[in-house]
Amino acid sequence: MDMKLEVVVVPVADVDRAREFYESLGWRQDADFSANDGLRVVQLTPPGSEASVIFGDRLTTAVPGSVQGLHLVVSDIEEARAELVGRGVDVSEVFHDAGGVFHHAGTEARVPGPHPERAGYGSFASFSDPDGNEWVVQEVKTRAPGR
Repeated sequence: MDMKLEVVVVPVADVDRAREFYESLGWRQDADFSANDGLRVVQLTPPGSEASVIFGDRLTTAVPGSVQGLHLVVSDIEEARAELVGRGVDVSEVFHDAGGVFHHAGTEARVPGPHPERAGYGSFASFSDPDGNEWVVQEVKTRAPGR
């Protein structure tokens, strides 16, 4: 049975501020619904993605800004970083991990620049939304088998 990741809940403090931020990234707003009990659901989808994020009021008990390591996969890390910077986002410089397997938490073991051989899955940049939820942009030129 196929199981596809469809939605990730992102905890935010200010729903309208978050919506404006994600829309400024060029993400498509799919929904903005409110219920009589104060529930509000806003759904946005990154360009080319089959999965979306939702945030709002009364959706989660998670602390705003507590999500780390959400990944956005791109085919060209430098082009993606330049586009984000052009949209006014504070994005880290491109980096790779000293261990070469994946990236460590936070800024530990970050080496400036893309992976020296531009190995698939090996180059990254990161940014945070206004609440501090962390996003990692990861370069994948050729997918691993079965993906």
